[in-house]
Amino acid sequence: MPFINVKTNKTIPAEQSLKAKLGQAITAIPGKSEGWLMIALEPMVKMYFKGSDEGCAMVQISIYGSCSASAKQDMTARVTAILAEELGLSPDRIYVSYSETADWGWNGSNF
Repeated sequence: MPFINVKTNKTIPAEQSLKAKLGQAITAIPGKSEGWLMIALEPMVKMYFKGSDEGCAMVQISIYGSCSASAKQDMTARVTAILAEELGLSPDRIYVSYSETADWGWNGSNF
């Protein structure tokens, strides 16, 4: 049950391509797949980073359970490469944050 939220101040010209690549990237986290992945894409958000409105992104990744620091490192590398390729963002203008939870609801109940 992962969730990826991508906020950026850029347009997202190929949403399906970005969605598909993030769906592949989530496998960096053991036990996670596109089969349970929810993605939110928020283009054209008014954002500033380091005092500039140059292209940037904030990626929030929420997962049910936990994962290792090495899995998060792999996921960060994948997400950064995807956003560089798809949106032309410089890797040093992308933040990636993680949240892990033991409580996740779906279909009217909790896991």
